[in-house]
Amino acid sequence: MLRLHFAAGDLARTRVADGPDPLWESVLSLHRLRDTRRDSVLSGWREGVQRDGTEPLRRLLPLVPVRGYFPDFLTPAAGTAGFEEGLEAVLATPRTRLRAEIGMLAQSHSLTGWASSVGEGSARTLDRLGAALRDYRNLALDSWWPRIVSQVDADRMWRCRTQLLHGTEELLRTFEPAIRWRPPVLEADYPVELETRLEGRGLLLIPSYFCRRTPVALADPGLPPVLVYPARMPESPAAVSPVKLARLLGHTRAAVLQSLHGGCSTSELAHRAGVSVSSASEHAAVLRDAGLISSNRRSNTVRHALTFMGMALLGDRTSGVVRRPVGAAQPAALCRPSMLDAVTGPVSR
Repeated sequence: MLRLHFAAGDLARTRVADGPDPLWESVLSLHRLRDTRRDSVLSGWREGVQRDGTEPLRRLLPLVPVRGYFPDFLTPAAGTAGFEEGLEAVLATPRTRLRAEIGMLAQSHSLTGWASSVGEGSARTLDRLGAALRDYRNLALDSWWPRIVSQVDADRMWRCRTQLLHGTEELLRTFEPAIRWRPPVLEADYPVELETRLEGRGLLLIPSYFCRRTPVALADPGLPPVLVYPARMPESPAAVSPVKLARLLGHTRAAVLQSLHGGCSTSELAHRAGVSVSSASEHAAVLRDAGLISSNRRSNTVRHALTFMGMALLGDRTSGVVRRPVGAAQPAALCRPSMLDAVTGPVSR
């Protein structure tokens, strides 16, 4: 059982995070990679990451076991400000803390030589850890980030509105039955017994796309208290049929919208929809103005993805796969989940 004990002032200092935390999403998505339960939403994503993420997974999976403890330093408070800020905090973790938390991990899991070396905190090891986190983020989260933001924002707007109109205690009741408010204690079923006394520090509630079924808290009660919980996707209306969608948007624009599974660049969108790049760009601009897609620039590439409104229009919660760029060489075979054991083997140091 997890129990968070509130004291005077804690309700007033409890709030919902401003958006998804990229470090928490990275760590929790590593859990989802090895989740044996069927999840149609993540099946395509999982296959793509397993296929293309051998190197970062080789370094990260030993630090994040399927069950139980993983080091708190991987999810620093600075992550709420963005990935780079969070990564900088991870790499600045004092050696004494690295040694202590890797030591705790070793108590319950057999560690590879690489995982043990992280506890030593050498500059070379931390550089490799940083590179693995950045590579994994680029591979596993970048194309899904608009979808993650959309779902998290839908959840947090509902929670924040409840808190604004009815107060923090009513906000805490919105998490039932998975998380239960029994004043002055917030409790949830948990793999271990964990008691945290807030003692006036308040609580940061972090909605997460990759957190599923049960919440997650930091193991060290001395760190700023956070509770990561599954972001709830509001009920969406029935999908508009392809015929009606084409009548509403026009055949070409409907095809462009339906091609935006998992996010893609403008040139890839043109390839999928069978139109020119200029035409894809024009249709994307109209769809973006209507709030059906989002567009984000990275370096010289603009990537497009469905917003929650766009997903609702298509009735689409299950699309979204990690794809190779158009024209890239395809692997001979997909990496099956059973091959993850090989991925977690020893690495060169």
